[in-house]
Amino acid sequence: MDRARDPGIRARWAAALAAGRRPKFVAAACAVVLAAPLAVVAATGTVAQARPDGAAARAVGGARADGGGAAVPAVNWALGGTASATTAESAKPAANAVDGDAGTDWCTSGWTGTLTVDLGQVRSLANLGLTLDAASPSASATIELASTAGAWQQVPALHDVALDPGNPLYFPLPSGSRARYAELTVYSDTGADVCVGEFRAFGPDAAAAGMDLGTDLSFTPQELAAGAAFSYNGRRGTPVTITRAAGANYVRMRLWVNPPPGYSDLASDLALARQVHAAGMKIYLDVMYSDFWADPQHQDIPAAWAGQDLGQLTATVQSYTQQSVAAFAKQGTPVDLVSIGNEIRNGILWPAGEINCTNCGGWDNLAQLLKAGVAGAQAGNPAGHHLLIMMHYDQGGDKALSSAFYWQLTSHGVPFDVIGLSYYPFFHGAISAMRANVDALATQFSKPIMIAETQYPWTLANGNSPLGDSTGDFVWQTSQLSPGYPASPGGQLSFVTDELSILAQVPGGLGAGLFYWAPDWIPGVPWEPGANIGSPNVNLTLFNFEGAALPSIGIFQNPAGVCERYAPDSSPCVVG
Repeated sequence: MDRARDPGIRARWAAALAAGRRPKFVAAACAVVLAAPLAVVAATGTVAQARPDGAAARAVGGARADGGGAAVPAVNWALGGTASATTAESAKPAANAVDGDAGTDWCTSGWTGTLTVDLGQVRSLANLGLTLDAASPSASATIELASTAGAWQQVPALHDVALDPGNPLYFPLPSGSRARYAELTVYSDTGADVCVGEFRAFGPDAAAAGMDLGTDLSFTPQELAAGAAFSYNGRRGTPVTITRAAGANYVRMRLWVNPPPGYSDLASDLALARQVHAAGMKIYLDVMYSDFWADPQHQDIPAAWAGQDLGQLTATVQSYTQQSVAAFAKQGTPVDLVSIGNEIRNGILWPAGEINCTNCGGWDNLAQLLKAGVAGAQAGNPAGHHLLIMMHYDQGGDKALSSAFYWQLTSHGVPFDVIGLSYYPFFHGAISAMRANVDALATQFSKPIMIAETQYPWTLANGNSPLGDSTGDFVWQTSQLSPGYPASPGGQLSFVTDELSILAQVPGGLGAGLFYWAPDWIPGVPWEPGANIGSPNVNLTLFNFEGAALPSIGIFQNPAGVCERYAPDSSPCVVG
């Protein structure tokens, strides 16, 4: 993640976007959608609880840190199914309703139409989900389920249900519900065509239980030092304990060499690691090899390393990485996952390890430095402890660029275990582009893939203004939102739930995990020291401006269960 340099972030963001460049600072938030209990008919049939290709691949990283059995997450089985319809507008086919992207629509070519979804086999279903296009007319719907083709069984609570355009809706199903087929019939209230952004059929996937699910809590020490108070369901806690209670099994933390006082250095990270370990979670260390923010726009050599040639930098990178990883192990909090550099699209330690430029280091130099980092991490890792090595790329929605980058890594013999991608939809495009990318990378490289950073906004309001600073938000206008995902806790949960379902169905079971960036960075802690400087991330968090957990804190839970807690009497349910 990179940071803004001045209060005029909006103007710079817009200018960079118009020029086709990524601005200097990235962040987003998550989404939440809820629904109340609905009676549903249980279809008969045998249920495959896990894909046979998924369990082995995900075992690379995903045992629960506390040693207990991992909860079986719910995934959207419709994403791997097929769809047909009785009627459809041209260029708005039935397949759009089950592609994992609520911004692509199936539209009827009249006032009514029926969508039939085949999940491929009988599945255990926990709940259904639906997003109606925000521009669609108001409508109602009836949903039926079947375990065999044509044997439709009506679900009383899902008959003639009013739909809310633009907001993700969830319909929980009773325990034990099973079906292979789902049939959605929509009826326009105005006579205009009805457009469905996404139809979802959630059920447990044992193969996805091994996924690494976490948040980047690098700002937690500063937030607590600044006096921030965090709570979850009215009970006080820290971002570490709250995210753990909400279903996370990992914490990501960045490491700078010699940052400004109070920011993420080794001592700060070691203290945070003790809290993470005590909470029963694993540790993902993001080594930046810089004194401060390092990203595709700048990868500055630490001041203490200035003047070193390539050979000296190589030795320094190896020894620094070894000493850092060993320090975690020495205090009984070994690192479980380490990324050698942060968003290294243009290399590290410029200019020696810079790529995509003229008269700079080039790929041979970068590969040498990365190999040194890997060797150092492995040397600092205690005997018998399993450490995963990640290479982190920032263009999570660009299949061609991502493929070229990891091809270069493998061609230069850089060893690594995990492909890590940053994916922010307001910078990297539609979620369908992310899906195409992760599927292609898995097929090409056969390595586990994680979303190392992601976010989505819960509001377009600026929480910095009451504090008297003029720092603008990364996302402040509706044109930056992904269609089908409103700027609300409901939009957050829906977006991340769709991301996780995409990862759960990556070819070969290689979708390995997801990390939500800076969910705790509420107003009060600046991105850099100085007066009247704030955070452009405050509307992308999983806590409100005062530190109370939003419903979207449940991004790693079944969204219907989140619904039942926050809106128990609504059917269908939306969290605003």
